Amino acid sequence: MKLSNSYFYTLRENVKDEDSTSGNLLARAGMIKKSSAGVYMIMPLGMKVLHKIETIIREEMDNTGAQELLMPSLILEEVYENSGRREAFGSNMFALKDRFQKNYVLGPTHEELFTMAAMMKGRSYKDFPYTLYQIQTKYRDETRPRFGLIRVREFIMKDSYSFDTDLDGLHVSYMKMFNAYKKIFDRMDLNYKIVKADTGAMGGLLSEEFQALCEIGEDVVVNCEHCDFSSNLEITEVIDQSVPSTEPYQDIELVATPNAKTIEEVAAFFGCQADQFVKTLIYRVDGKLYAFLLKGNRELNETKALKLLKANEIELANFEDVETVTKAKVGFAGPIGLSIPVIMDQEIVNMRNFITGANQSDHHLKNVNIKDFEVYKTADIASVKEGDICPVCGKPLVFTKGIEVGNTFKLGTKYAKSLGLEYLDADNKLQPVVMGSYGIGCERCMAAIVEQHNDEHGIIWPKSVAPFDLGIVVANIKDETQVKLAEKLYNQLKQQGYDVLLDDRKERPGVKFKDMELIGLPIRITVGKRSGEGIIEVRERTADENQEMSVEELYAYLKQA
Repeated sequence: MKLSNSYFYTLRENVKDEDSTSGNLLARAGMIKKSSAGVYMIMPLGMKVLHKIETIIREEMDNTGAQELLMPSLILEEVYENSGRREAFGSNMFALKDRFQKNYVLGPTHEELFTMAAMMKGRSYKDFPYTLYQIQTKYRDETRPRFGLIRVREFIMKDSYSFDTDLDGLHVSYMKMFNAYKKIFDRMDLNYKIVKADTGAMGGLLSEEFQALCEIGEDVVVNCEHCDFSSNLEITEVIDQSVPSTEPYQDIELVATPNAKTIEEVAAFFGCQADQFVKTLIYRVDGKLYAFLLKGNRELNETKALKLLKANEIELANFEDVETVTKAKVGFAGPIGLSIPVIMDQEIVNMRNFITGANQSDHHLKNVNIKDFEVYKTADIASVKEGDICPVCGKPLVFTKGIEVGNTFKLGTKYAKSLGLEYLDADNKLQPVVMGSYGIGCERCMAAIVEQHNDEHGIIWPKSVAPFDLGIVVANIKDETQVKLAEKLYNQLKQQGYDVLLDDRKERPGVKFKDMELIGLPIRITVGKRSGEGIIEVRERTADENQEMSVEELYAYLKQA
């Protein structure tokens, strides 16, 4: 591509409304442009990268024997109602009506349609296994789009689905996809972790995530440095290390605690540690109020709470609801006397004579015990903390942040049963088909690569996904010798199969060099003052200095680079 007659621009200043390194650099490099909150244009240079990411994905998917198709984005709402997922997606779905007042949604994911497609394939056990996939746009009405391409409302996703007759077959199909994913992300030069995760709205038997590690990541990846344990924070088990207390039961005491609402304030008031205090959090879960009890130094794990209650939505209760339930100002809730179900974290079981809110403004209770209130359920509902012990080897856990770029699910028969996908087994009996689901966020991969591969000058694309293999810069466009040599190199390198960019703009050399660094091409070739001697300058994107070499040496150099 020649820049002098191409659509190409870069921005010198940081973009004010981009809150991530990748979003800022991709926008400055002219690869993306925000059109509205969570919605982006992918510009020509960005499309080059995206196409190379998609090519890697297609090659590895096709190598597994998977077949590509394309599903619609406009889907009848009743499709998701029939599978029982319309309520689970809630307001995250974009919903609309057609001119006949029929309800439609923009597809956030396509398990249902792939299940319908599978019904078109024969009904015998002999027709299995097979895997289908697509690369297509998805839509989710995110409450708070952020971090550039990482959390958006419209995004391109590769999703695939395997169909088998039993769990053993599913495992074989699953491992094909699992290993293909490792090859895909290795080819993209991503530093990633594979972690166990919550199945969420997808449901099923197993979920694993491929997390690209970086500071901007929204997910917390829990790791053990002493064994191979790795898990998403949402599902990591908290190992209760406490032992039953032998302390004698004390009488409950009401204590005035003016201006002491927070855990820190209450702990300071009583001169105790936060873990000697039991906090009561009021939440609304699927429209119903619950009280959750945790040690003062713990936070509620909302994913665990939802799974425990088999619910879809959870949010903190508003001040009015809290004050109605507790009959006190916010900050003084406790478990004694509540009229709503109380769910207690497992770590409280061995505690005695602890401190809680009194359900009375400006007061707390000392010497509260489990026998003093009614518990609806007891379970592990706390979020793990860094330094907690590994559930496998008992060593301390460490946290890193990650961007979820891929996920794999063993769905089992969830969708087959709800939508009636069956086959005839060898005994001529109908059985539900066993499914797997596998997704990759294509634009998320682009963002994750930039988050991991950049410096103060711009993007550093890995060779496998760079928009061009190399860029040729004409230092002085008015010098006919330079222009001719650059044109010769451009044409010969293209003939040799290289994807080449030629910067033949009427710009100062410094501007061109900065642009080449910003857009992150692996190699820059400068045709300058020594072009008459057949000498050029070559610089790899991460190198500190240029290398002078002849044109003949260049061809040998590129073969080894």
